Amino acid sequence: MSEERKQDHIELTFKSQTAESQNYGLVYEPMLSPLDADPDISFDIVGKKLKAPIWVSSMTGGTAKAKSINKHLAGAAGKAAIGMGLGSCRSLLDSNDRLEDFSVREQIGDGVLFANLGIAQVEQCILDTQVYKIEEMLKKVQADGLIVHVNPLQEYMQPEGDRYKQSPITTIKRLIDELKAPIIVKEVGQGIGPESLLELCRLPLEAIEFAAFGGTNFTKLEQARHDAFKSGKKGELLDFATIGHTAAEMVEWVNRILKKDKVLCDKFIISGGIKSIVHGYSLREKINAPAAIGMASAYLEKALVSQGAVEDLISEQIEALKLATLFLKRSSFEND
Repeated sequence: MSEERKQDHIELTFKSQTAESQNYGLVYEPMLSPLDADPDISFDIVGKKLKAPIWVSSMTGGTAKAKSINKHLAGAAGKAAIGMGLGSCRSLLDSNDRLEDFSVREQIGDGVLFANLGIAQVEQCILDTQVYKIEEMLKKVQADGLIVHVNPLQEYMQPEGDRYKQSPITTIKRLIDELKAPIIVKEVGQGIGPESLLELCRLPLEAIEFAAFGGTNFTKLEQARHDAFKSGKKGELLDFATIGHTAAEMVEWVNRILKKDKVLCDKFIISGGIKSIVHGYSLREKINAPAAIGMASAYLEKALVSQGAVEDLISEQIEALKLATLFLKRSSFEND
């Protein structure tokens, strides 16, 4: 075996050259950890413990494929003991017709599961004094809490999009007062600017999810759906698909907020434009707060195949996270 290995080394030497390192701003410390260590990478949220700081970010519901996708995702998340957000549960506010798309508590077991509504639907429920509908929806899917997605540019680009009358922060404050459930607030692919982050951090939220610029962009997606954009009739609006903030920018802003301001929410899900789990780990190391790593499209691709395909991906990610925890660190010289 040793001779065969050495022969492989000789034959592969010239194919294994590297041009530059990709440390994502961390430093490689090979002297400080045993290779057979099993680091604790657990993450606490809503009083439950995730075995790894990984979050299946909200994706889909209300379509023919959604049922199998969500069950594959939830089954894999339950096995790995990571968290999951459902896609928009708007259809469940007034009907149970699509309930099967979202009924995944059996698959995820006692794992962390959050339902999801857009800010426009939340506002309407509040204005109509029907927050009880949100509470009933959470019970239907046996969710641990509610994700509120804030997506003004996406809504604007939809001819059928919703228009809300109040600022999202006003609606979220009212929801906190009226809904007796943990709340996460997120964007949908363009990130969140520093003043908006500050306002959110001042609220007693369970977490803030970045949904930063660099991944799936729903403003761009909506533009692609409609002929008006394809024909160039609304060409001046195309720039809005490139407006946004990266996860790295948001980590920096969060650290400044935590350093200077009193906050009630100091837990985050870093998502949007995450190139790999090691990239996500690097951002998690740099944020001065508890954080999980959120992904969507990588899981969606596997969920279209099978639950096993999702399980395999998550298993690889956990392996990579543990290896990164052992050997990739923030530099002790970074503030010198």
